[in-house]
Amino acid sequence: MFGFLNIYKPKGITSHDVVAKLRRITKIKQIGHTGTLDPFAEGVLPICLGKATRLIEYLADDKEYLATVQFGAATTTYDLEGEKIFTSDKKITASDAAAALKDFEGEISQMPPVYSAIKVKGKKLYEYARKGEKVEIQPRKVKIYAIELKSFDEKLQQAQILVSCSKGTYIRSIANDLGEKLGCGGYPIKLVRTKAGSFRVEDSIELQDNLNVADELINPADRLEYPKYYVNSGELEKIKHGMPLKNKNFEHGSIVILIYNEKEICAVGEADNDKIKLKKVFI
Repeated sequence: MFGFLNIYKPKGITSHDVVAKLRRITKIKQIGHTGTLDPFAEGVLPICLGKATRLIEYLADDKEYLATVQFGAATTTYDLEGEKIFTSDKKITASDAAAALKDFEGEISQMPPVYSAIKVKGKKLYEYARKGEKVEIQPRKVKIYAIELKSFDEKLQQAQILVSCSKGTYIRSIANDLGEKLGCGGYPIKLVRTKAGSFRVEDSIELQDNLNVADELINPADRLEYPKYYVNSGELEKIKHGMPLKNKNFEHGSIVILIYNEKEICAVGEADNDKIKLKKVFI
């Protein structure tokens, strides 16, 4: 098998659990995902099967999330699964939340949660946290393309927030920082990834034991947002032997997806002056 799946990861399982289940269903070991979702989160989890795992780096990596944030407390994990370390009786309004969200637009510096999979000195942060060990965490630059208050329940003190962001953004950290900014604490009680690159939640499929993977496979050529070149039989033979192709006016340094039979990817190349040099070959 060679292609992508747009899986809807349910809450309560890890992204690795999804991969493991698909390996059992397909009997294929070469399966990977394009970005981890926390166990309490749900939503879009793009999956690559077979040699399509080698295309992960070429997929668009922007993300979109719909988060339900509970105000009135902060937790150790920045989500509903952690212990509360701060509580507040302060009540906020929809206007308060909307105004505070404006400070999160654009490029921001974000401190990752201590309970996260980021590695420091070869160990994941949550491994230090579980042992009660202190470790220095460096803030990271991320981009928030858009952040919007979709609804606010004043009685429950809950906000539904839509976030469009770059890869590596922690929505848990945004919720925690938002609660801190408002002086009342905050953490997500529900988190749905609604978009990952070109994969959208409305097109996702449920992970079932009887899933017919072959019927759900997405052609990588339809999702790779790079210039495409349709090779002829002579060029296909060159590709099979690892030989570069003549550059057909592609800009120097640009990635080119090489396609045969109108829809099948045979290679990924890079324009290098008058040539297209092969980076990855799939035939």
